[in-house]
Amino acid sequence: MGREIQSPQEQSSYTVEQLVAVNPFNPEILPDLENYVNEQVKSQTYSLDANLCLLRLYQFEPERMNTHIVARILVKALMAMPAPDFSLCLFLIPERVQMEEQFKALIVLSHYLETGRFQQLWDEAAKNRHILEAVPGFEQAIQAYAIHLLSLTYQKVPRSVLAEALNMDGASLDKFIELQVTNSGWIVEKEDGSIVLQQNEFNHPELKKNIGENVPLEHIARIFPILG
Repeated sequence: MGREIQSPQEQSSYTVEQLVAVNPFNPEILPDLENYVNEQVKSQTYSLDANLCLLRLYQFEPERMNTHIVARILVKALMAMPAPDFSLCLFLIPERVQMEEQFKALIVLSHYLETGRFQQLWDEAAKNRHILEAVPGFEQAIQAYAIHLLSLTYQKVPRSVLAEALNMDGASLDKFIELQVTNSGWIVEKEDGSIVLQQNEFNHPELKKNIGENVPLEHIARIFPILG
């Protein structure tokens, strides 16, 4: 037997998260989920589960799909990189909708982010400000992702590379670097101004723990009979 559909009176006493957990396939919660997307935008919060639930409901109620809401969901998903949220959301959006210009632009942005092509990303973002500016915090979220990606790859980056990745220059870049020096342990080299990034197990492999060192002896003992 399926879950009983809650009455409007019963639903009003639930939070959106509870509605998603209790009755995720009830079309009556669709307006609540749409309002919740706008609330996420306004409060700069994020709920992937609620947004995926809304996209699934749109699949069952295609005539009720609000493409402005869908675009906001996808922008929020881009802001969650490197999590795969954008792909998860896109999978639930019909291909005919994906062919609309605003969604084609967001898909291009996703590709540039995944491949670390930040100059092209910022150029494309500038062409689509009308979509992105509707969701506060986009630029800051992408800059944080850029730093994450650079830190996985490089021990040290030239200032020019950092400027391109962050879409910053001049005083604003100086201020950003100073903040990272204070909070994240960056070092600015005096010779050429290059930035030494915070050490991690990816840009300093010697920091990566040897997995074998952490395998209990009894686990190793179990393997020998299998190999024999």
